[in-house]
Amino acid sequence: MPDRPGARRAPSGLFAHTPVMPEEVLAALLPKAGAVCADGTLGGGGHAALLCEAVGADGVFLGIDRDPAAVRAAAERLAPYPCRKIFENRNFEEVGEALSRHGLSGIDAGLLDLGVSSYQLDEPSRGFSYSGNGPLNMRMDGADGSDGALTAYTVVNTYAEPELARILYEYGEERWSRRIARRIVTERERAPIETTDELVRAIRSAMPASARREAQHPAKRSFQAIRIEVNDELGGLARALTAWIDALNPGGRLGVITFHSLEDRIVKEAFRTRENPCTCPKEAPACVCGKVPDARRVNRKAILPEADEVAGNPRARSAKLRVIEKI
Repeated sequence: MPDRPGARRAPSGLFAHTPVMPEEVLAALLPKAGAVCADGTLGGGGHAALLCEAVGADGVFLGIDRDPAAVRAAAERLAPYPCRKIFENRNFEEVGEALSRHGLSGIDAGLLDLGVSSYQLDEPSRGFSYSGNGPLNMRMDGADGSDGALTAYTVVNTYAEPELARILYEYGEERWSRRIARRIVTERERAPIETTDELVRAIRSAMPASARREAQHPAKRSFQAIRIEVNDELGGLARALTAWIDALNPGGRLGVITFHSLEDRIVKEAFRTRENPCTCPKEAPACVCGKVPDARRVNRKAILPEADEVAGNPRARSAKLRVIEKI
């Protein structure tokens, strides 16, 4: 899908991609001219371009991504927009530090798109892809593990079998988690599993024939689970949601796009807690904990992509947008 009418087109490059639910994001966040907007998951800058255009020459855009390649690509894509642009190569949990560093007091419109970028999925050298052979990496920041950072290689080759099975089941919702974990351990005892192809073969061989014939790639859930473990995605998301809601100006809105149930559950719980933080027992006649709401959910039900968008961009199929507003 091309950029919407009136928007500047992105330069060609590795991070060129189609942003999910672009019109829905703008309608939900309501970025105004002169506002401060922020994107904590820059990717190729697709959503960022929409925000930059909306806030105009008097606005400020803060873009955060822990992948330095994403920051470089977004800076190139957003160069034509006249707003003040700030780019930070850091974890999105650190939004408060990024704002303070640049003398910004808060955010009027913020976005977290939790999907892995097309470039990261499609570039075999990053190790995310089960369709192209590459090293077992899967780090969002692109680090190779030489600094001791956790990589997919470490998870696959050193985690105990029960821990592997737990990760595959909890993070990937993989029903064959025990069989796959057992096969991985058996294979690595012969020789370390070093590439994505080798891992895919181990996963396939552990699954019954009926599971291998399903429409979804048999390794998809396992790769998702290992990626989440490597990048601490669920723990990081919970911490980031607190930081981003704290960073909103009064009336400011945060939109979060999730792509699987584990993420969506964390977002729903975080939003509910900010809207109703009371910890008093339900049977208590009145609140005595003193905790008061500082935000409200804009949409009780998740906003979903339209059918025509899914037809043109299959990766949007499982996307859900939830929005919260600071009181």
